[in-house]
Amino acid sequence: MADLTYPEVGATARDLPAGYHHVRDARVVGHGRQHFERAADALLAGEVQRRAGTRVRLSETPLREGTHVQMRLRLGPLAFDAPCRVVWAERTDGSCGFAYGTLPGHPERGEERFELRLGPSGDVTFTITAFSAPARWFTRLGAPAGRLVQARMTQRYLRALVAPTA
Repeated sequence: MADLTYPEVGATARDLPAGYHHVRDARVVGHGRQHFERAADALLAGEVQRRAGTRVRLSETPLREGTHVQMRLRLGPLAFDAPCRVVWAERTDGSCGFAYGTLPGHPERGEERFELRLGPSGDVTFTITAFSAPARWFTRLGAPAGRLVQARMTQRYLRALVAPTA
């Protein structure tokens, strides 16, 4: 993982490191084993990013540690490449998730973790945890706007696995 653009690999599973913008948000996206399994399949196929409006290419599916994730983000007339590598992935009976870290060429540097949990009540909760800092001249210059874009994308990601209503 030597080519990752930040040294705190895996920190989204622990205390988030100082010196970065932090994101922690969660949402109940459905209920029951069936929804959990469908949501987990979608999560590990890159559907969260696609449903949020990002073009995504994966080196392999389902996502696992080492998978290369190439995203293309559009903001009006502008487009940005956002290469990442999966640094953690796991699927168990009651949880599923992955974290990816930024690679050279990404507008930010840091890590983002996406995790589903099937709770004892049957609620399926989707949690996003991230830390990031500007990595390019244009993201440093536009840092306040970048935080707004990140907040918007986080909400789009959280809605991507919501169970359809009947």
